[in-house]
Amino acid sequence: SYVNEMEDCGAIYKDRNNVTKDPFSIFKEEGANLVRVRLWHNPTWTNYSNFNDVKTSIQRAKAQGMKVLLDFHFSDTWADPSQQEIPADWLSEINNTAILGTLLYNYTYDTLNSLSNMNLLPDIVQIGNEINGMILQEGELVWPINWSRNSYLINKGIEAVRDISTNYNKEIDVMLHIAQPENALWWFEQATQNGVTDFDWIGVSYYPAWSDYSLNNLQTPLTTLKNIYNKRLMIVETAYPFTLSNADSANNILGNDALVSGYPATQQGQLDYLNQLKIIVENAGGEGIVYWEPAWVSTDCFTQWGQGSHWDNATLFDHNNKATLGMQFYNH
Repeated sequence: SYVNEMEDCGAIYKDRNNVTKDPFSIFKEEGANLVRVRLWHNPTWTNYSNFNDVKTSIQRAKAQGMKVLLDFHFSDTWADPSQQEIPADWLSEINNTAILGTLLYNYTYDTLNSLSNMNLLPDIVQIGNEINGMILQEGELVWPINWSRNSYLINKGIEAVRDISTNYNKEIDVMLHIAQPENALWWFEQATQNGVTDFDWIGVSYYPAWSDYSLNNLQTPLTTLKNIYNKRLMIVETAYPFTLSNADSANNILGNDALVSGYPATQQGQLDYLNQLKIIVENAGGEGIVYWEPAWVSTDCFTQWGQGSHWDNATLFDHNNKATLGMQFYNH
């Protein structure tokens, strides 16, 4: 999701042989077969991750023959375990669940319909991003989850995907995405008890620094999720630093506390972590790993919080924008 923006900011990407190439082709050549793309509703603070930007990213992925996972955040900004901010255009209806459901359905349907008209339908659709808390809220998250509201809204999003799939005779899977496996255990139990059952994939973010599970016992919750719900499973976010040095003035999010014993902050350590995670996911019956965010390299551009990238030490490109050893996990 960062590639278009980083290239506009002057970034170039190099493969393992230090040859400058289209980054999508670098990923494809290394064995990647899926691109995950985030979509914000109406992000007035950036020109990226809106519909036009997403359209470009999907075009680039499909040009390389890769499948696409489209991640609806249902927000104008980052949706994650700490915030599920309702789009500004929908705020007036925040307490009217029926109307909100219609807005969510129409937006999801219309977005996918527009992509279909350009032959750009995704293969998998995420209904929300790291939706540990109730979706479409304002400000601080409300707990406990109001499941009559939450399940209704999630199911309206799922319904839109199913309707597009039927209308265009195109198989599109539905994914629900939770941050950290320990949260996925309780979330999917509550969701299914409240009528959220028509989905194909369990998507999980796994960052060791923020999880109760280490690599040593991660297989247990993943296997549990597979066995209980009989859905396909994928790690849709993970990362590991290849260095602890910072390329710019934007503080790196992953530091010493992100390190796992036996896996130093080196390129080899990054690769070893990813290869070990792959074995764990496979043994649990899972089917994939999506790295986040492999292309968020340092440039002269600014984020909301500083100049550069807050992830430059955990991308799959080094500080010279050459593919790290970690990039090779796709081929293993």
